[in-house]
Amino acid sequence: QVQLVESGGGLVQTGGSLRLSCAASGRTFSSSAMGWFRQAPGKERESVAAINWSGGTTYYADSVKGRFTISRDNAKNTVYLQMNSLKPEDTAVYYCAAARGRFLVIAAGDFGSWGQGTQVTVSS
Repeated sequence: QVQLVESGGGLVQTGGSLRLSCAASGRTFSSSAMGWFRQAPGKERESVAAINWSGGTTYYADSVKGRFTISRDNAKNTVYLQMNSLKPEDTAVYYCAAARGRFLVIAAGDFGSWGQGTQVTVSS
């Protein structure tokens, strides 16, 4: 199993930027696809972005495409989510997750390890 710790959340104005980081411990990080999810109050958890084990393949939800960028540094056991042009509707708790395999997946059920989440609040 991979242990995950997110950081980088906070309060930002509309149009601002934040970069989330997810530090992983465990030997399997470099062979695991990774994902970012978010959950707003009263809503279901949704996939935001995902990346395969090498970083060569990525996925973005339509709602964040062109604004968010997922990346990973396997040497640092860290995955990132750069969020630009933030909107109030991006307000949520953001979770990092490690997939059970190396290939890109987006369904929550395909992820076996989860972080504790970091709050992102975008003010209008």
